[in-house]
Amino acid sequence: MLITAETPIKYNRKKLKDDTLIELYKNILKPRMIEEKMLLLLRQGKIAKWFSGIGQEAISVGVASALNTDEYILPMHRNLGVFTTRQIPLNRLFSQFQGKPGGFTQGRDRSFHFGTQEYKIVGMISHLGPQLGVADGIALANVLRKDKKVTAVFSGDGGASEGDFHESINTAAVWNLPVIFIVENNGYGLSTPSNEQFKCASFADKAIGYGIEGISIDGNNILKVYETIKTLAEDLRENPRPVLLECVTFRMRGHEEASGTKYVPKELFEIWGRKDPVTTFENYLISEGVLTENIVEEFRTEVKKQIDDGLEIAFAEQNPKPNTEKELREVYKAFDVRDTTPHSGSKTNMRFIDAISNGLKLAMRKHDNLVLMGQDIADYGGVFKITEGFVEEFGKGRVRNTPLCESAILGAGFGLSINGHKAMVEMQFADFVSEGITQIVNNLAKSHYRWGQNADVVVRMPTGAAVAAGPFHSQSNEAWFFKTPGLKIAYPAFPSDAKGLLLSAFDDPNPVMFFEHKALYRSISEDVPDDYYNIPFGKARLVKEGSDLTIVTYGLGVHWALEALQENDDLQADLIDLRTLAPLDVETIYTSVKKTGKVFVLHEDTLTGGIGGELAALITENCFEYLDAPVMREGSLDTPVPMNVDLENNFLPKERFKEKLMKLWMY
Repeated sequence: MLITAETPIKYNRKKLKDDTLIELYKNILKPRMIEEKMLLLLRQGKIAKWFSGIGQEAISVGVASALNTDEYILPMHRNLGVFTTRQIPLNRLFSQFQGKPGGFTQGRDRSFHFGTQEYKIVGMISHLGPQLGVADGIALANVLRKDKKVTAVFSGDGGASEGDFHESINTAAVWNLPVIFIVENNGYGLSTPSNEQFKCASFADKAIGYGIEGISIDGNNILKVYETIKTLAEDLRENPRPVLLECVTFRMRGHEEASGTKYVPKELFEIWGRKDPVTTFENYLISEGVLTENIVEEFRTEVKKQIDDGLEIAFAEQNPKPNTEKELREVYKAFDVRDTTPHSGSKTNMRFIDAISNGLKLAMRKHDNLVLMGQDIADYGGVFKITEGFVEEFGKGRVRNTPLCESAILGAGFGLSINGHKAMVEMQFADFVSEGITQIVNNLAKSHYRWGQNADVVVRMPTGAAVAAGPFHSQSNEAWFFKTPGLKIAYPAFPSDAKGLLLSAFDDPNPVMFFEHKALYRSISEDVPDDYYNIPFGKARLVKEGSDLTIVTYGLGVHWALEALQENDDLQADLIDLRTLAPLDVETIYTSVKKTGKVFVLHEDTLTGGIGGELAALITENCFEYLDAPVMREGSLDTPVPMNVDLENNFLPKERFKEKLMKLWMY
């Protein structure tokens, strides 16, 4: 049956006991009364913003009531009932809404943009859709552990137009993940009506395209929501698979209070007002003899006291006091890797690509909760064959081919981390990371700072030019992430560093962007320790020593610099290989610059907006009195990367660097 505004609510208690019905009523009453209080406080200027879920409470409460408390729920703005049904203390919620320290984000985020492991809730971010991929990862962790649990994740009908919606449902379908994808179809994405968002009559119809089950129910009928979720959850725990559940409903307030509701026809409010999920359920229970008017009043008095008590605590709380040291420290989860020496001392001559593969294998053996994900990485071994043979040792559960959906897979990596696993996501080429940029810079990078949840995810990035691969397989995009607090960035230039840094990346509980230059994969080799060892992040490598000048670079730039120094025996320079860009070893740079008085910053990325500009600024600001010449820098041309070899050689900075280096030496 197609659910419409005119479809009346038909409650059916079936075999539900009175205690269950009363509990459901209490759970749906509380968020409604909180909302009414919030709207009053908003008008009084005591809170700044509010996203109302009035009219949609049956969905949140029905879902949270039907699931086990140790099963994750990923709600959105209009799902206050999830938080209250999970029994989060109201004073903590109110502190969160006001940006007080007693909330869940220490004033660093607002409203429902938070998560809590204690209550197994992972809140949304403002970019609609990324939470769906995170749900996939949480569910995948349950499947790998053989935990019989489901995950529920919410989307609005407007948010379902996002690519993440498609990617995440498709991934869950391919991997048979026990996720209930709940679409709250309230008819509008902010002010845009459904007929301008999609053509299908029902979201249940969309499920057919993914090869999964689709169900549409009356989202204002709390008993229907509760019964549907409970039945689905019991089935999915035993027979894991995703289900798309549409809950048809209506929001009785604006997208948020400032936007108003003028764009909505008035008759819709009248029709849906008659389907109010709180009053209709209350009237039904009274008619069934489960409630009386006096009992309802008692419940309302009880909830009002809880609200008033919670507000009193929250209002009395002081605003967070700014502490710069604390703010900077809590961007990352505390972690300090030590420089470790291999046990045996034995070494094998390895190419760069072999060292990466060897490091991955050792990490998989050490961390039995590490999951590798990427396109074609399983039986095929990846396009560069780095994971060739991994399936035979570690199995397809831990070495997973993915659909072509970078955003959902990066989100799944975060979900795995939330649910106790480590994750590696391989970008087939670093260029393709643009498909998942939101997950990296807004989910992975910000989660620990926002609500204390680390993202134990390594993103491997085969990068760089000099292989005649053209504009879409050759970009140097490390600067995209260099400016994003919360990410760590490794960019090794030698096989031994690649292995040691990669092992450190997997030990580190923070998100790491691990850049691997494709031109180095098979072109260089060295003796690499066979054992497990760590190289700390934030510790540069002094490749050569000299007193004439300092060269600061990384990746392929290190080898260009070595070539230039070999061609000019008289030039004695400190050659600093940064190895990691975040954290950055500024002390090694400053020490060298103070010794030599001249410095050249080189990188493969385009000159404008590259990391070299930031390095030059740091050196000028901190070493100005020691400089005997201007800070010089060189990068690639400010054009896309051309495919033709001659054009590519002209694009790259190698020859310009050599010419400019001589000028600096002679300055």
